[in-house]
This record gives sequence, C-alpha cells and structure tokens, in this order.
Amino acid sequence: MKDTKELLEILILDDIGDNCFNGISKDIGSPNVFGGQVLAQSLNAAYRTVPKERILHSLHSYFLEAGNLNIPITYSVQVIRDGGSFSTRRVTAHQNDKTIFILACSFHREEEGYEHQMPMKKDLKQPEELMSWSDMLAQFGDFLPKKLKEFLSIERPIDFKPVQVVNPLMKEDLPPVVDVWFKLKGNQGDLKLAVKQQILTYISDYNILTACLYPNASKAHFGNTQMASLDHSMWFYRDFDFDDWMLFSIESPNSYGARGFACGNIYSREGKLIASVAQEGLMRPIRKDK
Repeated sequence: MKDTKELLEILILDDIGDNCFNGISKDIGSPNVFGGQVLAQSLNAAYRTVPKERILHSLHSYFLEAGNLNIPITYSVQVIRDGGSFSTRRVTAHQNDKTIFILACSFHREEEGYEHQMPMKKDLKQPEELMSWSDMLAQFGDFLPKKLKEFLSIERPIDFKPVQVVNPLMKEDLPPVVDVWFKLKGNQGDLKLAVKQQILTYISDYNILTACLYPNASKAHFGNTQMASLDHSMWFYRDFDFDDWMLFSIESPNSYGARGFACGNIYSREGKLIASVAQEGLMRPIRKDK
C-alpha cells in the first residue's frame, strides 16, 4: 500500500449479510496479519451496524491467534445494546473455523459537557527537522540489521518520523519513551469521523511496543525478540483531520514475564488531544539452541 486510497480499500469490508463482513489482508513486513489492520477492519464492521449519529468513544480487544495473510477474515458483529445515549457492539474475527480476535466497542451520541486535557510535550523537534523511515533507509540502509532493513523497505500509506533516532548498533539501554510524528500519504479527501477513527486505530498499532524494548536495548532488539500484540484499547475524544502531522507520544511503565505494557496519547500538531492508547504485548526472548 502506498497511499490513503489503497489503505481504505483494505479497511472497508464487504457486507455478506447477517451483520457479517469479509476483509482481505496486506503484508506490512510481518509473516502474520498486522494487528492494526484487524483492529480497524473490526471497527469498520461495528460502525456498519450502529445508528449514524453515534460516534466511537472506546474499544477494548484481544488478539487470540496469529492471522494468516492468505486467508480472508470474516467479522461477525453482535448487537449488545442500543440505549438512549450509548450503543455497544462485540465483534469476533474468524479465519476458517478459528477465532483470531475479539473486540468490544462503545458508541456515544454527541453531548455537551466539561472539558480538559493533558498538554502535549513542549520543545519537541518538528517533523521538518526529522528523518522519516524512508530517509533512514536511504541514508543508513547498508548499515542496518537485515530484519530492520527489510521492515523499513515495505511501502506504507503512512510516513513516520521518530523524534528520538536510535542507532541499533549502539546496544545501550534507553528510557522507555517514544515520540513519533506521523502523516498519511496521498490525498485524504473529505473523510467522515468514523473513517478517520478507523485509520487512526490502524496507525496506533505501529511503534507502541518499541517503548517496551528500549530499557533493555543493550541486549534486546526486534531480531532476537518475538513480539506480538496481546490486547489493545483506545479512547477517542475529539474530531480531527489528517491534513497535517500528528504526534504519538508513548511510554512504557513496565515489562516483566515476557510481556511489555505501553500507553500513549495522540495529538494534533496544534496540541489537541485526539485519543489515548494502551497495549500489552508479547516480548519473548528467542533462545538459540546450543
């Protein structure tokens, strides 16, 4: 995928009736289906069953099995409740007879209320001062570890520009913090909030577990650690647009027992808090046979 148009072609599912929908997968450099894709496709399925005036405000999900890139995924939506203000849905993703993912999500009609937010970090480098993943590949590709080079070589519909550029050859422990700017490629057009939330959910599964690796970066890296999303939650606050860079500010409070936990906030460039994300992931050291 090279732009927003191709991303939307993946996220918008085929309606096969009885609140069931089919989707296909795209390779992003992993042998299995990308978790962000399953999250976003599940939201697309849920949104198709909800009254139009209701907007997603939270989701909670579990990844149960690795998805097969070559098999279509069927999403079954269960209508849990449609109340006066909130609607709740449960989505189950299947490949053949295997359940690979479950999602619970809640939608809320628009209401007036009190407001506050945590501010965005100050004095961060702006995107124009930073290198994108593509820039890093072009400049340092010959020196990067093979797996990292292959991952960066995949064409994506999003540009990422990390604020903290880490040299993978230094092998030093780092603070459990990741700040990364991101922007969609191509013309976004006039996207509805529901579609923007699905795209943001897709993006939110990138970068987040990196913060869990950093405190052990002297010995742990993507090449010697089995990593996978175990669960993923998000809370959505405000409307937004993708016409400028956005910031995903992440920190990891803990890793233990082959699992790591990270959470973060997503801001507009002007500092408006759009959403919060939390994820626990598998971080299993790969033991080589002696």
